Amino acid sequence: ISFYTFQTISYTVDIYRGRASVQKSFLQFLLFVSLFSQLIAGPIVRYTDIARELASRVLRFSDIAHGLRRFIMGLFKKVAIANSAGHLASVWMNRGIESQTVAGAWFGALMFTLQIYYDFSGYSDMAIGLGLMFGFHLPENFNYPYIARSVGDFWRRWHMSLSSFFRDYLYIPLGGKHRHMYLNLLIVWFLTGLWHGASWNFVLWGLYYLVFLVLEKSLPGRLLRRLPSALGHIYLIVVVIVGWVLFYFTDLSEGLEHLRMMLFMEDLPWFDLQIKISLANNLYWILASLLFCAPLVIWFKKMLQMVELRLGSGAGNLVMISASLAGLVISTVLLVGQTHNPFLYYRF
Repeated sequence: ISFYTFQTISYTVDIYRGRASVQKSFLQFLLFVSLFSQLIAGPIVRYTDIARELASRVLRFSDIAHGLRRFIMGLFKKVAIANSAGHLASVWMNRGIESQTVAGAWFGALMFTLQIYYDFSGYSDMAIGLGLMFGFHLPENFNYPYIARSVGDFWRRWHMSLSSFFRDYLYIPLGGKHRHMYLNLLIVWFLTGLWHGASWNFVLWGLYYLVFLVLEKSLPGRLLRRLPSALGHIYLIVVVIVGWVLFYFTDLSEGLEHLRMMLFMEDLPWFDLQIKISLANNLYWILASLLFCAPLVIWFKKMLQMVELRLGSGAGNLVMISASLAGLVISTVLLVGQTHNPFLYYRF
């Protein structure tokens, strides 16, 4: 409902502002508001994004092939990484204080940090891929958010269709940074939290990011920009991991208790045998998952271009087809052995 509602709001407002023409075909309007690939969990598609394609689409083999590869990549993210990280997050985030360790509390939060990124970006990849296969070019929703060095940069990269919606349809009309900036930010981030759920943990999560955005726009933000890039990145990752703890627990008291365990406010051991075993058994795929939070796909495409220059376009196509088939086979094998794991953003 939330994605559908935002899309119809964007259509109505754009018509009112004169930025779009009224869609006179009921069937084409119905297609816009019910486009199945992204209806449940985004990206949020504005009418102006696909108005031309609603009227006349051209199906190209290159788009279908690219869409299929994108869909497989999203499926792999969900099945091979997000579900595995989600299992570990469930184990370590829901441990009681009597059996938890400091390392275990941080490990659980890190696993949820990986789960929600690969789960949500995986769905967006699948939605964009399906759109391409039907002739629609849907907007990108993620741009490697975990490589950001500030909270502001993170939110320009994470769930970009939601961030830009609130910017264009709420923040700027309220006055943006030119009039009552801090009040405008408060309204936007209160509603951002509330959009994710009518629960105090989501409201607190939105206000939590508001605090850091306000700090970054003042003196601490100017100091942050002078830090070495590595320190800025560490700052962002710690802020995000703590934020996801608030997001994870709908019971606010449980979330705050988990944060106390992470921040050495409880009398807990640092490590125990179980966390060491869990780290040892999952180390390699976790490291690979952390690496793939960086723009390795862009690097891979550049390498393919070099291969094609030396060996011809057939060699690059062979590599892409082989990688896609491998991803599809691995995802299918894992799907057969797993129980039902719905996408996290189906809840919102």
